[in-house]
Amino acid sequence: MENNLKGKSGLRRILNACGYSVSGLGEAFKHEAAFRQELLLAVVLIPIALLSGRPGSDKALLIGSVMLVLIVELLNSAVESLTDRVSLEIHPLSKKAKDLGSAAVLLSLFNLAIVWGLIFL
Repeated sequence: MENNLKGKSGLRRILNACGYSVSGLGEAFKHEAAFRQELLLAVVLIPIALLSGRPGSDKALLIGSVMLVLIVELLNSAVESLTDRVSLEIHPLSKKAKDLGSAAVLLSLFNLAIVWGLIFL
């Protein structure tokens, strides 16, 4: 069954989607301390990657690993928000969902460290 709110198509749909994306980034920046910290990390690491003198493929891996952290953090924040929306009571499945999201962020940070370590060491 399709959502009746998805009636837009073409350029209007793309513009709406861009607006929702910008809104989501703003919400993450405003309300998620971890996202702000990881964004600061990106602001430092991406210029280092671009100015590193490494080949383009290395730069792509360096920047991609940083972007992956931001993407996973956004998804983790979405899971946490939805879990809290469903219920604020402590429940084993809510804890599991939040812990799995946190584990995904941790793995993306490990990935970042491995990629940067392999390229620069």
